[in-house]
Amino acid sequence: MSDESRAAYGRPHAADALDAPRDERAVPPHAEGGRKEKRKQQPRRDKRDVHGWVVLDKPIGMTSTHAVAVIRRLFSAKRAGHAGTLDPLATGCLPIALGEATKTVPFIMDSRKTYRFTVRWGEERDTDDSEGRVVETSADRPTADQIRAILPRFRGVILQTPPRFSAIKIDGERAYDIARDGEEVELQPREVEIDRLDLIETPDPDHAVFETDCGKGTYVRALARDFGRLLGCRGHVSALRRTSVGPFGEDEMISLEELQALCDRAAAGEASLADALWPVETALDDIPALAVTRADAARLARGQAVLLRGRDAPILNGTVYVTVGGRLLALAELGNGELIPKRVFNLTGLVASPDRN
Repeated sequence: MSDESRAAYGRPHAADALDAPRDERAVPPHAEGGRKEKRKQQPRRDKRDVHGWVVLDKPIGMTSTHAVAVIRRLFSAKRAGHAGTLDPLATGCLPIALGEATKTVPFIMDSRKTYRFTVRWGEERDTDDSEGRVVETSADRPTADQIRAILPRFRGVILQTPPRFSAIKIDGERAYDIARDGEEVELQPREVEIDRLDLIETPDPDHAVFETDCGKGTYVRALARDFGRLLGCRGHVSALRRTSVGPFGEDEMISLEELQALCDRAAAGEASLADALWPVETALDDIPALAVTRADAARLARGQAVLLRGRDAPILNGTVYVTVGGRLLALAELGNGELIPKRVFNLTGLVASPDRN
């Protein structure tokens, strides 16, 4: 799913206030000077090389961008980025790449995702979730049997029209910017793939809980909207949790509270932040691994291709990840016995604990 942050909806949120510009007119000149002086006195934390994945159990009310900033600060990492936006109202699996792991982000972005979500019947909203303005209402409520009867239409490869408030570009502008200005947004349906879609429970007439496994570009908010329209009762997402992204599931997640506690123990010399990292190559689980000699590794590290000939040459073609001595070295393309490096990794610095390799 590709749900955007609340900033995309044009609605500020407390979690975003840390990144928002302050209105200087509200601060007296002497107070402003005092704050600047205080900031100058604060010691700057040196950034360091940190390589691996943190699988954050994102709390409700936090943007993905803010989550990345928090993780980067806790690790004092030089580089960080996330692999798939999770909007503020959603919780759950937000894989955050640090250092050299950022080179593997596309592999996680393209992977399958699992969501558990609740649809509130009776109201369709302009954002297709509970933050939006009500645009249609209905007094009808579907039965569990009626809901199950429509689900086959949403499995497999389907055409889905993204929400009006989405990051898709129209003539160079984001759809959410156009919608926020009150203009009509016309988005074309796109193919998405849904492997599994199940009704889990109907706790009361107004709500239904679903689970889905889906591919890149699927909007859960659009599913809720389309369910409501097809059932004639209207609907929107009232709760959403992402439970897995590619190789990362709930067993790999860590909460901000747990991570902060680990940081405190690490500062006291009682633990290591490496215990919160998953190896860079975890993102490459679906790609064949190829071990090379140290001589070939030296050439690949310089960006030079190597020829793999002879009886023991691998019978492979396409993308592989290359290791030397059990350590990730590069992403490469293999064809006709020639190994061409595309991305070389330098894993000097803090990496995941050995027991996670």
